[in-house]
Amino acid sequence: MTLPLLYTYRRCPFAMRARMALLQAVVAFQAHEVSLRDKPPAMLALSPKGTVPVLVMPSGAVLEQSLDIMRWAFEQTGDADHWWASAQTAKNMAWQQACDGPFKHHLDRYKYPQRFADAMTREHHFQQAVAVLLGPLEQPLHTQPQLGGVSPCAADIGIFPFVRQFAAVDPERFKALPLPAVKAWLAGWLESGLFAEAMRKPAL
Repeated sequence: MTLPLLYTYRRCPFAMRARMALLQAVVAFQAHEVSLRDKPPAMLALSPKGTVPVLVMPSGAVLEQSLDIMRWAFEQTGDADHWWASAQTAKNMAWQQACDGPFKHHLDRYKYPQRFADAMTREHHFQQAVAVLLGPLEQPLHTQPQLGGVSPCAADIGIFPFVRQFAAVDPERFKALPLPAVKAWLAGWLESGLFAEAMRKPAL
């Protein structure tokens, strides 16, 4: 193995942000698309958690968390464009924590209520997801186009895949939210070349 090997799944938001970071940092890697119903034994041997993404280095070192993969990607080029450094401000770290914590909690129960016996109503989780992340994001995105300011940063691509997933559950409901800046930010990322490249199917 001469390139880092990324075990990934195209629609997984954690894997999506890892791919976007590797591509943005122009770090060459080999992608292995995983079937969630038939996970590769080699991946499970390296990472018993059984979830993607997992990045395996030619040295044999393994990164199992998407944010660690993102940080590693930008470190490879010295973070020349400050994508990682700009994501480490107190505000952007708080947005990322809100995304990966309470927002993801409510997103899962809004999208897959049948999977959670303890879940409250879908309406409750919809409203809470808006309250813990989307509503608060409206103010900064109203005054600047990206969480990185004028230019995007790792916080943008770290959060975008989860907002994308939320919006796709009920597009009309999302469209009706009074959050024009968040919707414009999301639309921009959906139309970006980086996202298109990250969603390209790996060559067989």
